[in-house]
Amino acid sequence: MENINNILDQARANEGVNMTPEVYAKCLSLIDLTSLNSTDTVEKITDMTDKVNSFKTTFPKYKQVAAICVYPNFAATVKGNLKDQEVKIAVVGGVFPSSQSFLEVKVAECKMAVEQGANEVDIVLSLNHFFSNQDELAADEISKIKKAIGTAHLKVILESGSIKEPEKIYKAAMLAMDAGADFIKTSTGKTEPAATSEAAAVMCSAILDYYNKTGRKVGFKPAGGISTPEDAVKYFSIVQTILGDQWLHSSLFRIGASRLANKLLSKLENRSINYF
Repeated sequence: MENINNILDQARANEGVNMTPEVYAKCLSLIDLTSLNSTDTVEKITDMTDKVNSFKTTFPKYKQVAAICVYPNFAATVKGNLKDQEVKIAVVGGVFPSSQSFLEVKVAECKMAVEQGANEVDIVLSLNHFFSNQDELAADEISKIKKAIGTAHLKVILESGSIKEPEKIYKAAMLAMDAGADFIKTSTGKTEPAATSEAAAVMCSAILDYYNKTGRKVGFKPAGGISTPEDAVKYFSIVQTILGDQWLHSSLFRIGASRLANKLLSKLENRSINYF
């Protein structure tokens, strides 16, 4: 793992170059538009989906968001209303955000969500096993959920703010990728700290090492507290610095956010926009 401070210095140098309308628009197309509230309703999720459906007509200059991310019980709602087939349907599964339940329950929830229309599932690494040095059990959960959801993509949330130490974040990243994760993700956004530059750099370094070792490209998703265009460009620059331009695509890089889309649109249009 390369010196993280050196990497972040390089990424910060790239941030100034990347503060452009082209990069803001690119970041918009990398967003997992997210609603994960206990007050979510079918009506609210339908309204969000309808706005995604109308986005290209309302803002024809910009690419669509990458995905809509909701709780598992709303997968069918999104599936039944989403017209743009390029937009992915993502759910948080495996008893999000705690991951504290029976493995059978986690597997069943993720499998049911895919059966209801989800083609991406975000789960949380089993920290109760990870912190107890039961790595095999933590990896086994990921592998079994991955098998249960078939061809759907699996994003594994490390909850890096809870793990804290860079060496342990790196270890968790490698564990998740070895177990079959298609993406690794920083945070649930339900605990503090959420996404940080340091954790992102460690995780992207792990992805690069894993790719060099296996030839398999794993995606990266920062999430939690990312709400401004400057935040988005910061993580864009970290990915670009460590993994290169080939990772700057929605198949390998997402930004989990609920407020960011409107702020990017406001920045791009130079006016206040509250579309989503």
